[in-house]
Amino acid sequence: MEPAVLPGKAVMSRSIVRQSKFRHVFGQAAKAEQSYDDIRVSKVTWDSSFCAVNPKFLAVIVESSGGGAFLVLPLSKVGRVDKNYPLVIGHSGPVLDIDWCPHNDNILASGSEDTTTMVWQIPDHTPCRPISEPIVVLEGHSKRVGIVKWHPTARNILLTAGSDNLIIIWNVGTGEPLITMDDHPDLIYNVSWNYNGSLFCTTCKDRRLRVCDPRKREVVAERLSPHEGIRPMRAIFTKEGNIFTTGFTRMSQRELGLWDPTNFEEPIALLELDTSNGVLLPFYDPDTSMVYLCGKGDSSIRYFEITEEPPYVHYLSTYSSKEPQRGMGFMPKRGVDVSKCEIARLFKLHERKCEPIIMTVPRKSDLFQDDLYPDTVGPDPALEPEEWLDGRDEDPILISLRDGYVPPKSRELKVSKKNVLDSRPAPRRSLSAVDGSSLPPQLLEKLVEEIQSLKATVLSQEKRICDLENKLSKYTNGTV
Repeated sequence: MEPAVLPGKAVMSRSIVRQSKFRHVFGQAAKAEQSYDDIRVSKVTWDSSFCAVNPKFLAVIVESSGGGAFLVLPLSKVGRVDKNYPLVIGHSGPVLDIDWCPHNDNILASGSEDTTTMVWQIPDHTPCRPISEPIVVLEGHSKRVGIVKWHPTARNILLTAGSDNLIIIWNVGTGEPLITMDDHPDLIYNVSWNYNGSLFCTTCKDRRLRVCDPRKREVVAERLSPHEGIRPMRAIFTKEGNIFTTGFTRMSQRELGLWDPTNFEEPIALLELDTSNGVLLPFYDPDTSMVYLCGKGDSSIRYFEITEEPPYVHYLSTYSSKEPQRGMGFMPKRGVDVSKCEIARLFKLHERKCEPIIMTVPRKSDLFQDDLYPDTVGPDPALEPEEWLDGRDEDPILISLRDGYVPPKSRELKVSKKNVLDSRPAPRRSLSAVDGSSLPPQLLEKLVEEIQSLKATVLSQEKRICDLENKLSKYTNGTV
Protein backbone atom coordinates (compact mmCIF):
# COMPACT_ATOMS: atom_id res chain seq x y z
CA MET A 1 0.00 0.00 0.00
CA GLU A 2 2.75 2.47 0.86
CA PRO A 3 4.42 4.33 -2.01
CA ALA A 4 7.57 2.46 -3.02
CA VAL A 5 10.89 4.27 -2.56
CA LEU A 6 13.10 3.89 -5.61
CA PRO A 7 16.77 2.98 -4.97
CA GLY A 8 19.34 5.67 -5.69
CA LYS A 9 16.81 8.53 -5.47
CA ALA A 10 17.56 9.69 -1.92
CA VAL A 11 19.21 12.90 -3.12
CA MET A 12 16.06 13.96 -4.94
CA SER A 13 13.77 13.12 -2.06
CA ARG A 14 13.01 16.78 -1.31
CA SER A 15 11.34 17.22 -4.68
CA ILE A 16 9.77 13.74 -4.80
CA VAL A 17 8.13 13.69 -1.37
CA ARG A 18 4.77 15.45 -1.39
CA GLN A 19 4.50 18.34 1.02
CA SER A 20 1.61 17.91 3.43
CA LYS A 21 1.14 18.77 7.08
CA PHE A 22 -0.76 15.48 7.52
CA ARG A 23 2.00 13.16 6.25
CA HIS A 24 3.08 12.25 9.78
CA VAL A 25 -0.34 11.85 11.42
CA PHE A 26 -0.19 8.89 13.79
CA GLY A 27 -2.87 6.96 15.65
CA GLN A 28 -2.65 5.93 19.27
CA ALA A 29 -5.07 3.96 21.42
CA ALA A 30 -6.14 5.64 24.66
CA LYS A 31 -4.82 4.16 27.89
CA ALA A 32 -6.72 1.15 29.25
CA GLU A 33 -8.37 3.24 31.98
CA GLN A 34 -9.71 5.64 29.33
CA SER A 35 -11.67 2.87 27.56
CA TYR A 36 -15.30 1.88 28.16
CA ASP A 37 -15.33 -1.74 29.33
CA ASP A 38 -17.97 -4.46 29.69
CA ILE A 39 -20.17 -3.28 26.81
CA ARG A 40 -21.97 -6.13 25.04
CA VAL A 41 -21.84 -4.83 21.47
CA SER A 42 -24.72 -5.93 19.21
CA LYS A 43 -24.19 -9.01 17.04
CA VAL A 44 -26.90 -8.09 14.54
CA THR A 45 -25.85 -8.65 10.91
CA TRP A 46 -26.05 -5.17 9.46
CA ASP A 47 -23.23 -3.06 8.04
CA SER A 48 -23.72 0.07 10.12
CA SER A 49 -21.08 1.47 12.46
CA PHE A 50 -23.05 0.49 15.66
CA CYS A 51 -21.56 3.54 17.39
CA ALA A 52 -22.27 7.28 17.42
CA VAL A 53 -20.39 9.91 19.36
CA ASN A 54 -20.49 13.67 19.98
CA PRO A 55 -18.69 16.05 22.40
CA LYS A 56 -21.00 14.96 25.24
CA PHE A 57 -21.98 11.32 24.77
CA LEU A 58 -20.98 7.93 23.43
CA ALA A 59 -23.82 5.75 22.11
CA VAL A 60 -23.37 2.04 21.29
CA ILE A 61 -25.94 -0.46 19.98
CA VAL A 62 -25.87 -3.38 22.42
CA GLU A 63 -27.19 -6.92 22.75
CA SER A 64 -30.52 -6.99 24.54
CA SER A 65 -33.30 -9.49 25.08
CA GLY A 66 -36.86 -8.62 24.18
CA GLY A 67 -36.39 -5.85 21.64
CA GLY A 68 -33.66 -3.43 20.67
CA ALA A 69 -31.56 -1.23 22.92
CA PHE A 70 -28.54 1.00 22.93
CA LEU A 71 -26.29 2.34 25.64
CA VAL A 72 -25.60 6.07 26.07
CA LEU A 73 -22.69 7.10 28.29
CA PRO A 74 -21.33 10.55 29.12
CA LEU A 75 -17.86 10.72 27.55
CA SER A 76 -16.36 11.17 31.01
CA LYS A 77 -17.81 7.85 32.29
CA VAL A 78 -14.76 5.75 31.36
CA GLY A 79 -13.86 2.40 32.90
CA ARG A 80 -16.10 -0.55 33.58
CA VAL A 81 -19.75 -0.01 32.78
CA ASP A 82 -22.08 -1.40 35.44
CA LYS A 83 -24.16 -4.28 34.05
CA ASN A 84 -27.29 -2.57 35.43
CA TYR A 85 -26.52 0.78 33.76
CA PRO A 86 -29.83 2.10 32.31
CA LEU A 87 -30.21 1.50 28.57
CA VAL A 88 -32.33 3.34 26.03
CA ILE A 89 -35.13 0.88 25.26
CA GLY A 90 -38.36 1.27 23.32
CA HIS A 91 -37.84 -0.52 20.01
CA SER A 92 -39.51 -3.93 19.77
CA GLY A 93 -36.83 -5.21 17.35
CA PRO A 94 -33.03 -4.88 17.15
CA VAL A 95 -31.65 -1.35 16.65
CA LEU A 96 -29.74 -1.12 13.34
CA ASP A 97 -28.49 2.48 13.17
CA ILE A 98 -28.11 5.50 15.45
CA ASP A 99 -27.14 9.11 14.70
CA TRP A 100 -26.65 12.16 16.95
CA CYS A 101 -28.33 15.38 15.89
CA PRO A 102 -25.61 17.83 14.72
CA HIS A 103 -27.56 20.79 16.18
CA ASN A 104 -28.39 19.42 19.63
CA ASP A 105 -25.96 17.15 21.47
CA ASN A 106 -28.77 15.64 23.59
CA ILE A 107 -30.90 14.43 20.68
CA LEU A 108 -30.35 11.04 19.03
CA ALA A 109 -32.27 9.15 16.34
CA SER A 110 -32.47 5.36 16.08
CA GLY A 111 -33.72 3.08 13.32
CA SER A 112 -34.85 -0.48 13.99
CA GLU A 113 -35.99 -3.79 12.58
CA ASP A 114 -39.43 -2.96 14.03
CA THR A 115 -39.90 -0.54 11.04
CA THR A 116 -39.93 2.59 13.24
CA THR A 117 -37.52 5.46 13.77
CA MET A 118 -37.43 6.98 17.24
CA VAL A 119 -35.97 10.31 18.36
CA TRP A 120 -34.70 10.51 21.94
CA GLN A 121 -33.83 13.30 24.37
CA ILE A 122 -30.84 12.15 26.45
CA PRO A 123 -30.52 13.94 29.83
CA ASP A 124 -27.19 15.41 30.94
CA HIS A 125 -27.41 13.57 34.28
CA THR A 126 -27.18 9.77 34.51
CA PRO A 127 -30.72 8.39 34.45
CA CYS A 128 -31.80 6.11 37.32
CA ARG A 129 -33.90 3.83 35.14
CA PRO A 130 -33.98 2.86 31.46
CA ILE A 131 -35.14 5.56 29.02
CA SER A 132 -38.19 4.11 27.32
CA GLU A 133 -40.15 7.15 26.12
CA PRO A 134 -38.95 8.70 22.83
CA ILE A 135 -39.95 12.29 22.15
CA VAL A 136 -41.29 11.29 18.76
CA VAL A 137 -41.90 8.03 16.86
CA LEU A 138 -41.67 8.23 13.05
CA GLU A 139 -43.77 5.57 11.33
CA GLY A 140 -43.78 5.35 7.55
CA HIS A 141 -41.63 2.39 6.50
CA SER A 142 -43.13 -1.07 5.95
CA LYS A 143 -39.83 -2.92 6.57
CA ARG A 144 -36.83 -2.44 8.84
CA VAL A 145 -35.16 0.98 9.02
CA GLY A 146 -31.41 0.50 8.49
CA ILE A 147 -30.22 4.07 7.92
CA VAL A 148 -30.87 7.31 9.85
CA LYS A 149 -29.07 10.52 8.84
CA TRP A 150 -29.64 14.05 10.15
CA HIS A 151 -29.48 16.97 7.71
CA PRO A 152 -26.17 18.87 8.10
CA THR A 153 -27.55 22.43 8.05
CA ALA A 154 -31.36 22.46 8.52
CA ARG A 155 -32.95 22.14 11.94
CA ASN A 156 -34.98 18.97 12.72
CA ILE A 157 -34.66 17.42 9.23
CA LEU A 158 -33.99 13.66 9.37
CA LEU A 159 -33.55 11.17 6.51
CA THR A 160 -34.43 7.50 6.98
CA ALA A 161 -33.97 4.59 4.55
CA GLY A 162 -35.57 1.19 4.95
CA SER A 163 -35.51 -2.30 3.49
CA ASP A 164 -38.74 -1.34 1.69
CA ASN A 165 -36.31 0.63 -0.60
CA LEU A 166 -37.95 3.91 0.42
CA ILE A 167 -36.18 7.08 1.52
CA ILE A 168 -38.30 9.34 3.74
CA ILE A 169 -37.28 12.81 4.89
CA TRP A 170 -39.01 13.96 8.08
CA ASN A 171 -39.57 17.15 10.02
CA VAL A 172 -38.88 15.79 13.51
CA GLY A 173 -40.31 18.97 15.06
CA THR A 174 -43.79 18.04 13.80
CA GLY A 175 -43.36 14.28 13.28
CA GLU A 176 -44.43 14.68 9.63
CA PRO A 177 -42.93 13.02 6.54
CA LEU A 178 -41.99 15.84 4.12
CA ILE A 179 -40.56 13.91 1.17
CA THR A 180 -40.77 10.25 0.10
CA MET A 181 -38.56 8.86 -2.69
CA ASP A 182 -38.99 5.41 -4.25
CA ASP A 183 -36.27 5.54 -6.93
CA HIS A 184 -34.32 2.55 -5.61
CA PRO A 185 -35.36 -0.91 -6.88
CA ASP A 186 -33.30 -2.77 -4.28
CA LEU A 187 -31.76 -2.53 -0.80
CA ILE A 188 -30.07 0.82 -0.04
CA TYR A 189 -26.59 0.31 1.46
CA ASN A 190 -25.83 3.86 2.58
CA VAL A 191 -26.80 7.51 2.26
CA SER A 192 -24.59 10.62 2.56
CA TRP A 193 -25.64 14.28 2.49
CA ASN A 194 -23.40 16.78 0.72
CA TYR A 195 -21.77 19.67 2.62
CA ASN A 196 -24.78 22.02 2.55
CA GLY A 197 -27.50 19.38 2.42
CA SER A 198 -28.83 20.26 -1.03
CA LEU A 199 -28.18 16.73 -2.39
CA PHE A 200 -27.47 13.27 -1.09
CA CYS A 201 -25.80 10.25 -2.67
CA THR A 202 -26.76 6.60 -2.20
CA THR A 203 -25.32 3.17 -2.93
CA CYS A 204 -27.70 0.32 -3.66
CA LYS A 205 -27.74 -3.45 -4.12
CA ASP A 206 -28.47 -2.89 -7.84
CA ARG A 207 -24.78 -1.73 -7.98
CA ARG A 208 -25.66 1.86 -8.86
CA LEU A 209 -24.32 5.02 -7.26
CA ARG A 210 -27.00 7.73 -7.34
CA VAL A 211 -27.06 11.45 -6.63
CA CYS A 212 -30.53 12.61 -5.54
CA ASP A 213 -32.11 16.05 -5.23
CA PRO A 214 -34.71 15.47 -2.49
CA ARG A 215 -36.67 18.68 -3.04
CA LYS A 216 -37.08 17.92 -6.76
CA ARG A 217 -37.71 14.29 -5.78
CA GLU A 218 -35.47 13.03 -8.55
CA VAL A 219 -32.18 11.27 -9.25
CA VAL A 220 -29.95 13.90 -10.91
CA ALA A 221 -26.97 11.62 -11.70
CA GLU A 222 -26.15 7.94 -11.51
CA ARG A 223 -23.33 5.56 -12.32
CA LEU A 224 -23.61 1.79 -12.81
CA SER A 225 -20.89 -0.25 -11.07
CA PRO A 226 -18.38 2.34 -9.81
CA HIS A 227 -16.81 -0.84 -8.39
CA GLU A 228 -17.30 -4.01 -10.42
CA GLY A 229 -17.68 -6.41 -7.51
CA ILE A 230 -21.11 -7.43 -6.23
CA ARG A 231 -20.36 -6.87 -2.54
CA PRO A 232 -21.73 -3.75 -0.76
CA MET A 233 -20.39 -0.29 -1.62
CA ARG A 234 -20.18 2.88 0.44
CA ALA A 235 -20.19 6.48 -0.82
CA ILE A 236 -19.69 9.86 0.86
CA PHE A 237 -19.70 13.42 -0.45
CA THR A 238 -16.51 15.46 -0.01
CA LYS A 239 -16.64 19.15 0.86
CA GLU A 240 -15.76 20.06 -2.75
CA GLY A 241 -18.74 18.09 -4.07
CA ASN A 242 -16.92 15.00 -5.32
CA ILE A 243 -17.94 11.52 -4.17
CA PHE A 244 -15.55 9.13 -2.41
CA THR A 245 -16.51 5.44 -2.73
CA THR A 246 -15.36 2.12 -1.31
CA GLY A 247 -16.24 -1.24 -2.83
CA PHE A 248 -14.85 -4.40 -4.36
CA THR A 249 -13.31 -5.40 -7.70
CA ARG A 250 -14.58 -8.38 -9.68
CA MET A 251 -11.80 -10.43 -8.02
CA SER A 252 -13.10 -9.40 -4.54
CA GLN A 253 -10.24 -7.01 -3.89
CA ARG A 254 -11.23 -3.96 -1.86
CA GLU A 255 -11.07 -0.73 -3.81
CA LEU A 256 -11.61 2.99 -3.30
CA GLY A 257 -12.59 5.60 -5.85
CA LEU A 258 -13.09 9.35 -6.24
CA TRP A 259 -15.76 10.58 -8.66
CA ASP A 260 -17.03 13.85 -10.09
CA PRO A 261 -20.85 13.58 -10.06
CA THR A 262 -21.11 16.01 -12.99
CA ASN A 263 -19.02 13.58 -15.09
CA PHE A 264 -19.44 9.96 -14.00
CA GLU A 265 -17.78 8.47 -17.10
CA GLU A 266 -14.27 8.15 -15.65
CA PRO A 267 -13.15 8.16 -12.01
CA ILE A 268 -10.88 10.95 -10.77
CA ALA A 269 -8.96 8.20 -8.94
CA LEU A 270 -9.34 4.44 -8.47
CA LEU A 271 -7.09 2.51 -6.10
CA GLU A 272 -6.97 -1.19 -5.21
CA LEU A 273 -6.23 -1.96 -1.57
CA ASP A 274 -6.24 -5.60 -0.45
CA THR A 275 -8.22 -8.82 -0.41
CA SER A 276 -10.60 -8.95 2.51
CA ASN A 277 -14.32 -9.51 3.11
CA GLY A 278 -15.10 -6.59 5.42
CA VAL A 279 -17.00 -3.62 4.03
CA LEU A 280 -14.86 -0.46 4.34
CA LEU A 281 -16.68 2.25 6.33
CA PRO A 282 -15.34 5.69 5.33
CA PHE A 283 -15.23 8.56 7.86
CA TYR A 284 -14.53 11.96 6.29
CA ASP A 285 -13.14 15.12 7.87
CA PRO A 286 -13.98 18.16 5.69
CA ASP A 287 -11.52 20.42 7.57
CA THR A 288 -8.43 18.37 6.69
CA SER A 289 -9.82 16.56 3.58
CA MET A 290 -8.77 13.31 5.23
CA VAL A 291 -10.73 10.07 5.06
CA TYR A 292 -10.36 7.19 7.52
CA LEU A 293 -11.23 3.70 6.27
CA CYS A 294 -12.35 1.18 8.89
CA GLY A 295 -13.20 -2.32 7.71
CA LYS A 296 -15.56 -4.39 9.83
CA GLY A 297 -13.51 -7.32 11.13
CA ASP A 298 -10.24 -5.52 10.32
CA SER A 299 -7.76 -4.66 13.03
CA SER A 300 -6.43 -1.57 11.24
CA ILE A 301 -7.53 1.91 10.20
CA ARG A 302 -6.08 3.30 6.97
CA TYR A 303 -6.16 7.01 6.33
CA PHE A 304 -5.83 9.05 3.16
CA GLU A 305 -5.70 12.69 2.13
CA ILE A 306 -7.82 13.93 -0.78
CA THR A 307 -6.20 16.79 -2.73
CA GLU A 308 -6.63 18.61 -6.03
CA GLU A 309 -3.34 17.35 -7.52
CA PRO A 310 -2.68 13.83 -8.89
CA PRO A 311 -3.07 11.13 -7.74
CA TYR A 312 -5.86 12.98 -5.85
CA VAL A 313 -6.18 10.29 -3.13
CA HIS A 314 -2.90 10.05 -1.20
CA TYR A 315 -2.23 7.18 1.19
CA LEU A 316 -0.89 8.54 4.49
CA SER A 317 -0.51 5.69 6.96
CA THR A 318 -2.18 2.82 8.83
CA TYR A 319 -3.04 2.48 12.49
CA SER A 320 -2.72 -1.21 13.37
CA SER A 321 -3.76 -3.17 16.43
CA LYS A 322 -4.31 -6.82 17.36
CA GLU A 323 -8.05 -6.81 17.98
CA PRO A 324 -10.61 -6.73 15.12
CA GLN A 325 -13.21 -3.96 15.16
CA ARG A 326 -16.96 -4.63 15.37
CA GLY A 327 -17.87 -1.04 14.58
CA MET A 328 -16.56 2.52 14.79
CA GLY A 329 -17.65 5.97 15.94
CA PHE A 330 -16.21 9.25 14.64
CA MET A 331 -16.09 12.36 16.82
CA PRO A 332 -17.13 15.69 15.23
CA LYS A 333 -14.19 18.10 15.06
CA ARG A 334 -15.54 20.28 17.89
CA GLY A 335 -14.98 17.33 20.26
CA VAL A 336 -11.21 16.92 19.72
CA ASP A 337 -8.48 18.20 22.05
CA VAL A 338 -6.82 21.09 20.19
CA SER A 339 -4.16 21.52 22.90
CA LYS A 340 -2.66 18.14 21.93
CA CYS A 341 -2.80 18.66 18.13
CA GLU A 342 -5.48 15.96 17.95
CA ILE A 343 -7.15 16.10 14.54
CA ALA A 344 -9.50 13.11 14.86
CA ARG A 345 -10.81 10.72 17.48
CA LEU A 346 -12.34 7.39 16.55
CA PHE A 347 -14.14 5.04 18.94
CA LYS A 348 -13.35 1.42 18.11
CA LEU A 349 -15.85 -1.23 19.18
CA HIS A 350 -14.40 -4.53 20.36
CA GLU A 351 -16.58 -7.47 21.38
CA ARG A 352 -16.83 -6.26 24.99
CA LYS A 353 -15.48 -2.71 25.06
CA CYS A 354 -15.11 0.61 23.24
CA GLU A 355 -11.61 2.04 22.83
CA PRO A 356 -10.86 5.65 21.80
CA ILE A 357 -8.17 6.00 19.11
CA ILE A 358 -6.58 9.43 18.86
CA MET A 359 -5.09 10.76 15.61
CA THR A 360 -2.41 13.39 16.21
CA VAL A 361 -0.17 15.63 14.13
CA PRO A 362 3.25 15.75 15.84
CA ARG A 363 4.06 19.37 16.71
CA LYS A 364 6.51 20.75 19.27
CA SER A 365 4.70 24.00 19.98
CA ASP A 366 1.99 24.22 22.68
CA LEU A 367 0.31 27.14 20.90
CA PHE A 368 -2.96 26.85 18.97
CA GLN A 369 -2.16 25.56 15.47
CA ASP A 370 -4.19 27.70 13.05
CA ASP A 371 -3.23 25.60 10.03
CA LEU A 372 -4.56 22.38 11.62
CA TYR A 373 -7.81 23.88 12.86
CA PRO A 374 -9.64 26.07 10.36
CA ASP A 375 -13.09 27.19 11.53
CA THR A 376 -15.22 24.07 11.78
CA VAL A 377 -18.91 23.16 11.70
CA GLY A 378 -20.64 24.43 14.85
CA PRO A 379 -23.82 23.25 16.58
CA ASP A 380 -26.17 25.95 15.26
CA PRO A 381 -28.43 25.17 12.28
CA ALA A 382 -28.16 27.50 9.29
CA LEU A 383 -31.77 26.96 8.15
CA GLU A 384 -35.23 26.27 9.52
CA PRO A 385 -37.09 23.26 8.05
CA GLU A 386 -39.49 25.45 6.07
CA GLU A 387 -36.62 27.45 4.50
CA TRP A 388 -34.85 24.28 3.36
CA LEU A 389 -38.07 22.81 1.98
CA ASP A 390 -38.70 26.03 0.03
CA GLY A 391 -35.39 25.52 -1.81
CA ARG A 392 -32.92 27.57 0.22
CA ASP A 393 -29.35 26.28 0.73
CA GLU A 394 -26.82 27.48 3.27
CA ASP A 395 -23.37 26.20 4.23
CA PRO A 396 -22.97 25.12 7.87
CA ILE A 397 -22.34 27.90 10.43
CA LEU A 398 -18.68 27.68 11.43
CA ILE A 399 -17.01 28.23 14.81
CA SER A 400 -13.39 28.71 15.88
CA LEU A 401 -11.69 26.10 18.07
CA ARG A 402 -9.01 28.52 19.28
CA ASP A 403 -10.29 28.44 22.88
CA GLY A 404 -11.57 24.85 22.67
CA TYR A 405 -15.24 23.92 22.57
CA VAL A 406 -17.55 23.62 25.57
CA PRO A 407 -20.84 21.80 24.83
CA PRO A 408 -23.91 23.80 25.91
CA LYS A 409 -26.36 22.55 28.53
CA SER A 410 -29.23 20.32 27.44
CA ARG A 411 -31.83 22.02 25.24
CA GLU A 412 -35.24 20.40 24.93
CA LEU A 413 -36.50 19.48 21.48
CA LYS A 414 -40.04 20.80 21.14
CA VAL A 415 -42.29 18.55 19.07
CA SER A 416 -45.51 20.21 17.93
CA LYS A 417 -47.45 17.35 16.45
CA LYS A 418 -49.76 18.86 13.84
CA ASN A 419 -51.33 15.83 12.26
CA VAL A 420 -49.51 12.94 13.90
CA LEU A 421 -52.20 12.62 16.54
CA ASP A 422 -55.03 12.57 13.99
CA SER A 423 -54.30 8.95 13.19
CA ARG A 424 -54.00 7.87 16.83
CA PRO A 425 -56.49 7.83 19.70
CA ALA A 426 -56.10 10.96 21.79
CA PRO A 427 -54.73 10.29 25.29
CA ARG A 428 -57.14 10.82 28.18
CA ARG A 429 -56.56 14.11 29.95
CA SER A 430 -58.35 15.06 33.13
CA LEU A 431 -58.33 18.79 32.34
CA SER A 432 -58.96 18.53 28.60
CA ALA A 433 -62.21 20.49 28.96
CA VAL A 434 -60.35 23.53 30.31
CA ASP A 435 -59.13 25.77 27.50
CA GLY A 436 -56.01 27.71 28.51
CA SER A 437 -57.05 30.78 26.55
CA SER A 438 -60.26 31.14 28.61
CA LEU A 439 -58.45 31.20 31.98
CA PRO A 440 -57.76 34.51 33.74
CA PRO A 441 -54.07 35.53 33.25
CA GLN A 442 -53.38 35.59 37.05
CA LEU A 443 -54.66 32.01 37.45
CA LEU A 444 -52.69 30.89 34.41
CA GLU A 445 -49.48 32.41 35.82
CA LYS A 446 -50.13 30.75 39.18
CA LEU A 447 -50.69 27.37 37.52
CA VAL A 448 -47.46 27.72 35.49
CA GLU A 449 -45.53 28.61 38.67
CA GLU A 450 -46.98 25.60 40.48
CA ILE A 451 -46.10 23.28 37.58
CA GLN A 452 -42.51 24.62 37.51
CA SER A 453 -42.25 24.15 41.27
CA LEU A 454 -43.53 20.57 40.97
CA LYS A 455 -41.05 19.87 38.16
CA ALA A 456 -38.18 21.13 40.32
CA THR A 457 -39.37 18.97 43.24
CA VAL A 458 -39.61 15.87 41.04
CA LEU A 459 -36.10 16.49 39.63
CA SER A 460 -34.57 16.95 43.08
CA GLN A 461 -36.34 13.83 44.39
CA GLU A 462 -35.20 11.84 41.36
CA LYS A 463 -31.61 12.96 41.98
CA ARG A 464 -31.95 12.01 45.66
CA ILE A 465 -33.36 8.58 44.77
CA CYS A 466 -30.53 8.12 42.27
CA ASP A 467 -27.90 8.98 44.91
CA LEU A 468 -29.50 6.62 47.42
CA GLU A 469 -29.65 3.82 44.82
CA ASN A 470 -25.96 4.34 44.04
CA LYS A 471 -25.07 4.24 47.77
CA LEU A 472 -27.18 1.12 48.25
CA SER A 473 -25.52 -0.64 45.30
CA LYS A 474 -22.10 0.14 46.85
CA TYR A 475 -23.20 -1.43 50.14
CA THR A 476 -24.64 -4.51 48.44
CA ASN A 477 -21.53 -4.90 46.23
CA GLY A 478 -19.36 -4.73 49.33
CA THR A 479 -17.36 -1.75 48.09
CA VAL A 480 -18.22 0.31 51.19
